[in-house]
Amino acid sequence: MVTNTSGKKKTAIARATVREGTGKIRINSQPVELMDPEMARLKVLEPFRVVDENLRDDVDIDVTIEGGGVMGQADAARTAVARGLVQHTNDAQLRDAYMDFDRSLLVNDVRQSEPKKWGGPGARARYQKSYR
Repeated sequence: MVTNTSGKKKTAIARATVREGTGKIRINSQPVELMDPEMARLKVLEPFRVVDENLRDDVDIDVTIEGGGVMGQADAARTAVARGLVQHTNDAQLRDAYMDFDRSLLVNDVRQSEPKKWGGPGARARYQKSYR
């Protein structure tokens, strides 16, 4: 059985494919062990810290990520992987364990950056003025 899921964070979009396998996890066609920086790799592998080790050995996961920065991509991939595992196993206890651990494993973060406005260099900052 093949399961397709997705995750988002800011402008990063991750699509994960979960299938029966031997425990291979690939991010953009490269093994997850080659992912840099290490903090991003640990974030992507976080869904496996909550579940038992046997689950990781039973599935192959292919993740395609585009857009955003390094940590945004890691957050998106983490959500896609966790959703894929829940959907693949069809296990309510796993879903509840993820929700108790961290809700953002299964629910996308809906926050977006505020648009830039006139009168300043950014969304909120204004140009300085001097009276002398």
